[in-house]
Amino acid sequence: MPLRFKNLDGSGPQPFSTVFKWAVGDKLAGKRRKSPDNAPVRRVEPDLAALATPPAPGEGARLTWLGHASWLVQLDGVSLLIDPVLRDTITGFIRRNVEPGVTMEKLPPITATLVSHNHFDHLDMPTVRQVGAPVITGLGMARYFPRGALPISELDWWGSTKVGAVTVHFVPAQHWSRRGLKDVNETLWGGFVVEGSSARVYHSGDTAYFEGFKEIGRRFPGMDAAMLPIGAYDPEWFMKKQHMNPEQAVQAYEDLGARRFLAMHWGTFKLTDEPLDEPPLRLDAEWNRRALPREPLHVLAVGESLTVRNA
Repeated sequence: MPLRFKNLDGSGPQPFSTVFKWAVGDKLAGKRRKSPDNAPVRRVEPDLAALATPPAPGEGARLTWLGHASWLVQLDGVSLLIDPVLRDTITGFIRRNVEPGVTMEKLPPITATLVSHNHFDHLDMPTVRQVGAPVITGLGMARYFPRGALPISELDWWGSTKVGAVTVHFVPAQHWSRRGLKDVNETLWGGFVVEGSSARVYHSGDTAYFEGFKEIGRRFPGMDAAMLPIGAYDPEWFMKKQHMNPEQAVQAYEDLGARRFLAMHWGTFKLTDEPLDEPPLRLDAEWNRRALPREPLHVLAVGESLTVRNA
């Protein structure tokens, strides 16, 4: 029998009746919030000369937002892509709202590609194949790759592997997996903690808010940056079991005990009902409501980089 996975709290994916109510019933009844498919999202031209050379040991980690949940993470002489989705569309019809921060042909040589789970906005197979780097991902994910096409390292939650001098840990998330008609929760989803000589950073993958953030923070104290999703939350009654809203993302940041918050998973693909440019406004309002210091908060432009290192 295929492996089947559940969240730490024992929950699985939404039942079909709930998905149908959201996708069809509420839409036909006019109960879903309407918003445009596009919105202005800030993008800057990346510093390709800098990106061509990863930081050396002791120089911290350079984090470049490519859009949605896609990041270029460079440290200790290696370049990692996390959830790279660099084509114009996903699933054949959902178009990008903003060009990737670094286009495929301008990427530096990639040491490894990290894939959090099998949903199409995180695992874009043509992108991963064209990059051609070894893949690090969750249990069961090798089934989606042609045998022998790329080296695949599958990890269980709390499992680790080395990429050069860098350690990659696969950590829990509150989500689910499905890519076809018969593979619901047969592959494992999660996030990543990436550790080098002078920086430790966290990428949550897709996740709802859950108690697991506290345990991740306990096991990996003093993280220099947390890349956290702030979009794809509306309607809340349906999305809260799989995605965070901005207010929950701030709570996750505090649970983790990270030094910096980097926003992601917004503004690139119109997946849910909120306006594409609403998430950072709610994030800013929640940050102010909690009277948090402004310096750790980073809503990068697509293509923008930030270098972080141990304090």
